[in-house]
Amino acid sequence: MTHSPAAQQYREKQAGDLQIGDHVFPPGDGQAEEISRIETIHDDFGVPALLMVTTVDGGLLRISVSSSVPVGSTPASDALSPLLPHPTDALSPLLPFPGNALSDLAGAADGAGSPAEAGGEAEAGPAVVVPSLPAGLPAFLAPSAGELALIPEPDGTPESVVAAAAAEHPGNNGVQVLSERLVKGINTKSGSCLRDLSDLAHDLCIILRDPDHALAIADLLNVLPFDGNNDRWTSIERALALSSFICREAGLDERGAVYEKLLRAPESQETDPFKARVNAKVRQRKLNEPNLYDKEIFRSIDNSNHDAEREWRYLRLESLLFLRAHGGSETIGMAELQRRIANELEAVRA
Repeated sequence: MTHSPAAQQYREKQAGDLQIGDHVFPPGDGQAEEISRIETIHDDFGVPALLMVTTVDGGLLRISVSSSVPVGSTPASDALSPLLPHPTDALSPLLPFPGNALSDLAGAADGAGSPAEAGGEAEAGPAVVVPSLPAGLPAFLAPSAGELALIPEPDGTPESVVAAAAAEHPGNNGVQVLSERLVKGINTKSGSCLRDLSDLAHDLCIILRDPDHALAIADLLNVLPFDGNNDRWTSIERALALSSFICREAGLDERGAVYEKLLRAPESQETDPFKARVNAKVRQRKLNEPNLYDKEIFRSIDNSNHDAEREWRYLRLESLLFLRAHGGSETIGMAELQRRIANELEAVRA
């Protein structure tokens, strides 16, 4: 794209950060045109791939999400950039400033030394507009200290909690194998150790119908924070979804809500607004199109392989518990989830 900086001021901006109101230069030597509409085209994996940008005068630009494009310079937003990169593209819950702090910052920036005071002329730019949170992307709210207090401290060391649970089921080989490994020492930095704890909690609740000990085991995981390691988080996520189910079934709704909030902790970790929005859409698609292992279960039934069918149904049950902890999805409501969970519990326990 060819533009003369002497004739027009412009700066580069990532296509993924474009927003309505920006002035983008089309290919050639034309003037910057104001964006009136942006449509995102996703690839088959749900990742944004192409932007269809419509300008005020009816022009249409097709821009790759990874491209950098020249946009008109806006002094007011440039003054803010050291404090808040791309403020107009930020999601509401990710903004570090409450209320009307954006406009306050803009005023402070103007007062500190505006172009008019310096004898220059300021070029009019698009107004700063902070979009509201899109529908279907609820803000993450971390549990308060009072809510976290609903999760009791372990009765003794983690190893003693495991030993107490195993002592209640001396004849179950699966529980004994897992507990023997864990009582030697629980290392919360070990992914395999976290997986053993999560498996033990699920076996106690789902197979042995011992929700009390299952919840005590799960709570050893539930208090661990999300550290960015998705492999380790998978085990914690399973424990949180199971804990939410146990509490909701027992009428402990407040405690169950705490686990559900903790389950959504990763939603607050991404600080880049564009990536956060993409991640949120991917999460919603995962909830709307969950893997319920239908093909695998039907194949096992056709082959009369009852052990394999039971294992696949176990995985389906975990997926349903994950959905339930999120309050359902746009495709499966809570009433339907309750029915399906009851069916899978009966099938797995048979």
